[in-house]
Amino acid sequence: MTNRASPATPRADEWLLDNSQLRGFIGTVNATRARETDVHRIVAAIRPHFVELLSDPDWLPRKFQQPSQESGMGGGIGMWLLYRAGDGGLAFSALVVPPGAQTPVHDHLAWGLVGLYKGEQEEEVFTRRDDGRDESYADLALSVRQMLRPGDFYELLPENDIHRVRTTSADTSVSLHLLGNDNGCIWRHRFEPETDSAQPFRSGWLNVECRDEEDA
Repeated sequence: MTNRASPATPRADEWLLDNSQLRGFIGTVNATRARETDVHRIVAAIRPHFVELLSDPDWLPRKFQQPSQESGMGGGIGMWLLYRAGDGGLAFSALVVPPGAQTPVHDHLAWGLVGLYKGEQEEEVFTRRDDGRDESYADLALSVRQMLRPGDFYELLPENDIHRVRTTSADTSVSLHLLGNDNGCIWRHRFEPETDSAQPFRSGWLNVECRDEEDA
């Protein structure tokens, strides 16, 4: 008989990468979200620590900077989980996008910080103009287009949660994603602005299964 964890059983934090830089950063993030409930305050408090991590060229091993054809994002895009909290309220990951490739337009359904670690990217942010009640329909308008270089970062908040990124450099781009959920494993949305359509999707992680799959 297979033993399954009860929903009430706390899960342990998972460290897919474990070094002093990451331990220090995640410790600060978890302390911040333990004392703050407002997502804007959480993001504001974490920003300077995120900038420090972005500026350190040595802490992220090369194996987490590789593209992959197995990604749920498609286009050879690699999604590498580095850490996730046992309570499901935090995930930190590296997104690797080959030259010329782009993510689908997608949402995150959480607060977050995203920063460019290597390469160059173009980000397009979309505003939703419908009420979201129809799961298969989304009326999106392009609201921001910006070019990103290493060290640049942006916030993910309810008002700017939908975007697409594309690598514009000759080299693969690597961006760091700090999200207030297990964004590789939740069901979220992929959008096609040209047809006003939306579909549920789950991107998954390249280096670890989603927890519901582990429990199956």
